[in-house]
Amino acid sequence: MKNKTAAPSMPPQELSPYRHFTRSEWAALRADTPLTLTIEDLEKLQSMNDPISVDEVIAIYLPLSRLLALYVAATQGLFKATQRFLGAEDGKMPYIIGIAGSVAVGKSTTARVLKALLSRWTNTPKVELITTDGFLHPNSVLEREGIMDRKGFPESYDGTSLLRFLSEIKAGKRNVEAPVYSHLVYDVMPGKNIVVDRPDILIVEGLNVLLPNKPGKDIPFVSDFFDFSVYLDAPDDDLERWYVARFMKLRETAFRDPRSYFRKYADLNDEDAERTARDIWRRINLRNLHENILPTRARASLVLTKGQNHKIEKVALRKL
Repeated sequence: MKNKTAAPSMPPQELSPYRHFTRSEWAALRADTPLTLTIEDLEKLQSMNDPISVDEVIAIYLPLSRLLALYVAATQGLFKATQRFLGAEDGKMPYIIGIAGSVAVGKSTTARVLKALLSRWTNTPKVELITTDGFLHPNSVLEREGIMDRKGFPESYDGTSLLRFLSEIKAGKRNVEAPVYSHLVYDVMPGKNIVVDRPDILIVEGLNVLLPNKPGKDIPFVSDFFDFSVYLDAPDDDLERWYVARFMKLRETAFRDPRSYFRKYADLNDEDAERTARDIWRRINLRNLHENILPTRARASLVLTKGQNHKIEKVALRKL
């Protein structure tokens, strides 16, 4: 009896839905995209303890900006073709970009840099940015439900309101309101909203924006409204180190504001403050990362992986 010849296995790279790039390979895709940000611009855009250099913008964000400009132009062309077919004249469908990743990975800086770069392209002059923090349930609700320690977990968000907001944006509705969150008081601000009025691009930044629905729930989920999504990735040890460093810096700054929710941590000595920060990280943020955030990485259009010094070292772009 003849032995069957086993089928040759494909290299892992060929089986991956992503095309992988080193930093230098990705940087080469910038082509002739001009740098439109100054050092002063970057200083205003970066978040605390998340440094970003001109070199980082040139190597990583200019190629990404170029790619997104091409994607947006293609999507706009398709939308206009559909409008012509339907005989419709007044209409605008914003291009929505989602940015996901752990606490302390640098989502806010990435979102702001992309907003600044994309708004300088001629076909996308109007770029808006919202964070899903505004769609968290108020602290009073979280305390009543006994889930204050699960703030940032999927159940802590008003998913219905977030879906309604994105649905109205995608439909081209004018003057859509989104709630405002204050990191100082650590709560949604009652009666305060930002208005998003038919942008060319909307960037949505949040921890769990790529999370799918639970099985059996036949309703849309947030990422259904995304045209493109970015996942910022980093090793657990680096994320913890960055979180602790940020906590220690905030202890000397924002935590000292009498209005701060975290005022109780401002007077801790260094040892107690670091112990507190590591406890919060491991008990809440690390758990949320592994239970909810990290499993969504494979759903992203683009994965940016950071090294120890916050520099993005690897890029993975979804092929289809």
